[in-house]
Amino acid sequence: MNILISNDDGVSAPGILAAKQAVEDLANVTVVAPDKNNSSIGRRITLFKHLKLDSCKLEDGSPAYSVSGSPADAVIVGADYVMDEKPDLVISGINQGVNISCDITSSGTVCAALEAVSLGIPAIAVSLFMDPKTSFKQDENGEWYVDYDFSLAKKVLHDLVLKIMDDGFPEDVDLFNLNVPSNYDSEDVMITDLADRMLEKKVIDNTDTEKEELFNYPLDENQKNDDLIMITSDLVKEYPKGSDGYALIVEKCPSLTPLSVDMTIRDLKDWRFE
Repeated sequence: MNILISNDDGVSAPGILAAKQAVEDLANVTVVAPDKNNSSIGRRITLFKHLKLDSCKLEDGSPAYSVSGSPADAVIVGADYVMDEKPDLVISGINQGVNISCDITSSGTVCAALEAVSLGIPAIAVSLFMDPKTSFKQDENGEWYVDYDFSLAKKVLHDLVLKIMDDGFPEDVDLFNLNVPSNYDSEDVMITDLADRMLEKKVIDNTDTEKEELFNYPLDENQKNDDLIMITSDLVKEYPKGSDGYALIVEKCPSLTPLSVDMTIRDLKDWRFE
């Protein structure tokens, strides 16, 4: 099997190395990813503009390629240009953050997988839900750092790819969206639906005292906050049972959501447009 791995956090992000390590014993792996962070960029494609493609190395010294474009660009470049033949599977991730609910359409991670499907390649999007209570730590000098524990995410991703190699994708499933909690109560994977939403969004300005520190940092040079606004977000805390959010937040277990890119509703029952 030939696997193309990409992401939206950038080629130097630790999650892409973790994804490669998770499956390198199962397949020939090629890594092609954006040269910098492209989170929440959706499925943007750079058409008829020049992109820079560079060879580089991951932290373990293994070869990779960086693209001066979006996650979707990286998948196209990897599948159609870097690799000698079209990959059998695309893995997008491991994203450093959660990607659940109908909000996945803004996710660069999931949309890289969607781009793969449009090229006729089945895909997996995988994300690590980092619990702020356990993932953000301080060293002996009081400096904060992020503890990326990819161990369970790597295990589940490895087992999922192994199952796909043995059994293929289920009928009508184009891609899997896998989310794994860093602070988990169970390693058992729950097959889930998409929740309605992941984020509570709010627009603030310089009159918002509650988020004043967030709004004022950082400002660009010569930029004043008098005429600025900002879209902020908070993670939704309650999710319906059986949803991806419920698995992660309530059950604290990995969530696997099977998806189809065909969003057509074919049975309108008694609804008519005349």
